[in-house]
Amino acid sequence: MRRWNGWGDETFNLAMPEQGQDFLASRIGNGRPLADTTLESACARVPETRLRPGLDLETLIDTSPETRVRHARGQSLADWLAMRSGDFGVYPDGVAFPVSNEDVRKLLAWAEQQQINLIPYGGGTSVAGHINPVDNGKPVLTVDMGRMNRLLDLDPDSQIATFGAGTPGPLVESQLRAHGYTLGHFPQSFELSTIGGWVASRSSGQQSLRYGRIEQLFAGGRIETLQGTLALPTLPASSAGPDIREMVLGSEGRIGLITEVKVRVTRLPEHESFHVVFFPDWENARTASRLLVQNRTQLSMLRLSNAVETETQLALAGHPRLIGTLERFLSLRGAGTGKCMMTFGVTGSRRQCRNALQEARSLCKAHKGVYTGTRLGDKWAAKRFTMPYLREALWQMGYAVDTLETATDWDNVDNLLGLIETNLREGLADKQENTHVFTHLSHFYGQGCSIYTTYVFRVGDSYEETLARWRRLKTSTSELIVNNRGTISHQHGVGKDHAPYLPVEKGELGMLAIRSLCHSFDPDALLNPKTLVE
Repeated sequence: MRRWNGWGDETFNLAMPEQGQDFLASRIGNGRPLADTTLESACARVPETRLRPGLDLETLIDTSPETRVRHARGQSLADWLAMRSGDFGVYPDGVAFPVSNEDVRKLLAWAEQQQINLIPYGGGTSVAGHINPVDNGKPVLTVDMGRMNRLLDLDPDSQIATFGAGTPGPLVESQLRAHGYTLGHFPQSFELSTIGGWVASRSSGQQSLRYGRIEQLFAGGRIETLQGTLALPTLPASSAGPDIREMVLGSEGRIGLITEVKVRVTRLPEHESFHVVFFPDWENARTASRLLVQNRTQLSMLRLSNAVETETQLALAGHPRLIGTLERFLSLRGAGTGKCMMTFGVTGSRRQCRNALQEARSLCKAHKGVYTGTRLGDKWAAKRFTMPYLREALWQMGYAVDTLETATDWDNVDNLLGLIETNLREGLADKQENTHVFTHLSHFYGQGCSIYTTYVFRVGDSYEETLARWRRLKTSTSELIVNNRGTISHQHGVGKDHAPYLPVEKGELGMLAIRSLCHSFDPDALLNPKTLVE
């Protein structure tokens, strides 16, 4: 059963090792947990629905309080605090569960006739406020696409697969694997997020070096809009004007509901392995990662942790004796205090992987990297989708954790990373509160890379104070990012939380174009209002 007020399966918990608790306490102090509300109490606060569906829609729409609570928020820290406190603010008036394109068209026609706001809902994993209803006087219907979750077609010659938009990551991969294929799109939210959500938010998977971001994988599909059905043909390439696919990518439900997604798939690889190298300092580590990508070394993934993240990961790993042995070995090899950990993957034929590994190890060695094999890489692969569960463990200890992500050119990486970390680390100093901050570079391009920063702080004496602390850190750092050559989002999308910062990145004319596009498809602003553009 999925948690109603947190991440993932309620039967799975990620335990915090004792040395991890001591590590955090030594840096930001001991936490004092806030009391959680109950599901029963949360449901009791849900107001009466304003929806009155006709007989032809009654079987599609659930207006029960629990269903509305479970679809009222995503997974941002603000959402987390709303769910834990029971103070949701605005609820959807009902949740629809379509099973076909025809169902979606019916819902759209009804929404237009009754002037109802529609919010598309995939896996509910948004960390930017995409699926949160707003109070603008109109009833709100959330449309859960989760029953449109099948592989509809697979063309082995063109290697094009067609899925229902509500298919979550594990079902995408299991249905393809049965035919010998993979999509290779593995965001950290993989176990819950959906293929339609990946397209709508322009997501990026952990192995994008091999398979590409979702914009490279998205070949076409079907979008039901208030103006009719928009069908996108699958073409290998086209110079016939602007690419309509690009209008759909990142549209976040503002122009219509994605119902079918056609993607470019790949034969399952013959071999795959993940490796770890430690560098004595950030300069060598960052330079090596940049050169690996600019030299086009055939890696499938690459992640570089700065010194504080490396220290934190080792402290939270458990197995203190094994970690102690590793620390002593690395110190003898010149990677002691200040060391940075690189994780990389090789995927493909055995020959490709052998050559890529040889090239990567040689380049890393030239920059003083200490290769430690696959043991730590295997542990990363085994836990790659479980790290969001850490928020639950930290919450029970009285800590709040959130992330910020951006991307910038190589010449600006160190500058922007330093500004982000300093702002977060000092953001609560006037309240005599410390923030533990650490960063990794996670998606790499010849031009630059993404910067993914995690920050942990103690919860306040109340939910209101905790939310105020988060808003201060989130707002000030987001402003800093967009004013220092960073994108407001590399992989999490815009939603409602990031919408105020989008004009800095897109400019006046760019925002005019985006608003005009939304207005053309949705002149009454019924679809996911306040998302993407305010």
